[in-house]
Amino acid sequence: MKETIIISVITPSYNQGPFLAETIESVIGQEGNFSLDYLIIDGGSKDNSVEIIKKYENMIKEQRWDIKCKNITYRWLSEKDKGQADALAKGFRLAGGEILTWLNSDDTYLPGTLETVASCFRENPGTALLYGDAYYCDTSGGIVGRYPTEDFDLDKLAYFNFICQPSTFFRREAFEEVGGLDSTLHYAIDYDLFVRIGKRFDCRYLSQFLSTYRLHEESKTVQEESLLANHEEALRLTRKYYNWAPMNRVYGACYYWCLARMPHPITRFRLPIIAMALFCSLLRYLWLNRGLRLKDLKLLNSANVRKIFKERMEILQG
Repeated sequence: MKETIIISVITPSYNQGPFLAETIESVIGQEGNFSLDYLIIDGGSKDNSVEIIKKYENMIKEQRWDIKCKNITYRWLSEKDKGQADALAKGFRLAGGEILTWLNSDDTYLPGTLETVASCFRENPGTALLYGDAYYCDTSGGIVGRYPTEDFDLDKLAYFNFICQPSTFFRREAFEEVGGLDSTLHYAIDYDLFVRIGKRFDCRYLSQFLSTYRLHEESKTVQEESLLANHEEALRLTRKYYNWAPMNRVYGACYYWCLARMPHPITRFRLPIIAMALFCSLLRYLWLNRGLRLKDLKLLNSANVRKIFKERMEILQG
């Protein structure tokens, strides 16, 4: 790899005006011995997103932005798309870097992130995917928790996605060799890619905070109406790659299935939903796996049992 690494960062965005400027500044404000190829793929926003995007484009062109890395190539487009996966696919087709990643328009990089990433890839030529730690933050940017990141373990990735997407970077060669993103997915786009790369290439955990992951009402991680589809998609992918339906993933899908179908007055009380979800989970788990799998016994620990009785935001914030 040549001395000056080119890092391509793609930001898919749609009506994220309240957060977009902070995201853009966290990217183009990075400092270090690398070149930045930054692409913003807007889905035809109806808010002030395009004005914000143009503002920073003009600042860079007119040299009113203090560039602290080797070079910045700033590109963008705004047009209707088919969702996040479609927007990302457009971005990666245009990307020119040998290191690739994406940063959603409500997340941010911490200072020094891209220099750390460039140095790590430079010093570890065999590493195909690199990921670090991330903070959860609220709408105002206040830290509310940390993502539960761990050392890489392909088997554990079956039942727990310990890789936080905004803190993850990968080599173009690996990305292209595994076939890029699956544009048919809506929620587990990152998980699907990480598993496919992890099955064929070396992945490295860097114990350092690299990004913030914003939790808010419009986030797919938080929205209750999307959580059932989110869990079902992750469960389907786990069965596809591991030939196994982990107990915790089955419970997550069943819990939100029950929540969506039980009468609204009952959903105010969590115990009936939990009881119904546990019953459904047992039946579905035994059917999907054709019996009990011993590897699931390690999921029956006190920490996972306690999670059953917690709200989703409590689990995310630790």
